Amino acid sequence: MALIAFAANSVLCRLALGEGTIDAAGFTVVRLVSGMLTLGLILQCQRKSPRSVSRGSWGSGAMLFLYAIAFSFAYLSLDTGTGALILFGSVQVTMVLLTVLSGHRLIWSEWLGLIMAFTGFVYLILPGVTTPSLLGFCLMAIAGIGWGVYTLRGRGSANPLMDTTYNFLRALPWVLVTLLLAHDRFSFSSQGLLLALMSGGLASGVGYAIWYTALRELSATQAAVVQLLVPVIAALGGVMFVSEPITLRLTIAGGVILGGILMVVLGRYYTARGRGAV
Repeated sequence: MALIAFAANSVLCRLALGEGTIDAAGFTVVRLVSGMLTLGLILQCQRKSPRSVSRGSWGSGAMLFLYAIAFSFAYLSLDTGTGALILFGSVQVTMVLLTVLSGHRLIWSEWLGLIMAFTGFVYLILPGVTTPSLLGFCLMAIAGIGWGVYTLRGRGSANPLMDTTYNFLRALPWVLVTLLLAHDRFSFSSQGLLLALMSGGLASGVGYAIWYTALRELSATQAAVVQLLVPVIAALGGVMFVSEPITLRLTIAGGVILGGILMVVLGRYYTARGRGAV
């Protein structure tokens, strides 16, 4: 569910910005504010008090904003599939690198799965599909770094819904700065506003809370690699909703990425099981 929400964000953002129905700064502001309000409403509707009180962190709020603002401006010059590939390729590199630097050792099946998934990623963005602009590539890479750090900070969250709600709340100071700097350039239609609200309230707010819940059952490496499935979902969404073409390259790359994800997710379990049998 979380991965579908991530892919929906790429499709919704591309629909809104690609057709000029809203500006990038305005999309980010509406997205983050609507996400915060939706999460706050859900939190208030909980009938019982949470077992643990968790209020996110200022660092996570800053990373959430960095991801969201870079993500929006990057999609001014990227198509849906290419943008998602750059984003989650950067996420994977960031999370795996930080995990290895923290002292966690990967087993052979995780390394092989990483190589397979990343090979599929590189194959899909090679010239011949859509060559991204340098600015778009850099902005989406920054968005990926922000999301990778945000994800790692959320692992082990005792109360995913509350943490996510407060992370959105802690991003508000940055939203206010954006309003002050870019309010005179805001431009949006009813369609653009609706797409931003859907991205914020459903795909971001609810989707991120689900993601924080899922992280409790995933290793950092698994969380990094499984997100490479999002570009495939996003590219298919681009085909269905943005009339972008489906290609043989997308099909091959999707299969390689899925195979790599399978090796990472299942490899450690079966390796440990085999050692236990010995």
